[in-house]
Amino acid sequence: MHIINTTRAHTLATVARQADNPLARFIGLLGRRDFPAGQALIMQGCSGIHMFGMRFAIDALYLDGAGRVVRAIPALAPWRVGPLDPATECIIELPAGTLAATATTVGDHIAIEKEGD
Repeated sequence: MHIINTTRAHTLATVARQADNPLARFIGLLGRRDFPAGQALIMQGCSGIHMFGMRFAIDALYLDGAGRVVRAIPALAPWRVGPLDPATECIIELPAGTLAATATTVGDHIAIEKEGD
C-alpha cells in the first residue's frame, strides 16, 4: 500500500502494512530495531498509541473517518504515550522526520492506496 498526502502531493510511504485487529495493533512495531524511510504502519480502529518497549521515535498521524489529519505528532519518543483522540479512526505510524520532510500537518488529506489502484 502507498500513503499519499493529497493536499501537498507528497508520498509519505510506499511500503505500508495494516494492523487491523487488537493483537496486531498492540504489537505494532515492537521488536523492530529500525523503521526505514518509506515504510508505515496503519492502525485501523485506533484512537491512541503507546511507545512502551519501542527502540526509536516515530511520527504519528491521527486521521478522522474522511482521511483528514486531526493530529500530527512528530518524533514521538520511546516509552511515551500519544494522546487519545475520539475524533480519530486511524493512526498512521511513520519513520521520524517524515512529517517535517513532507510538510504534513493538521487539516491535510491522506489517501491510503492499495497497489494497482
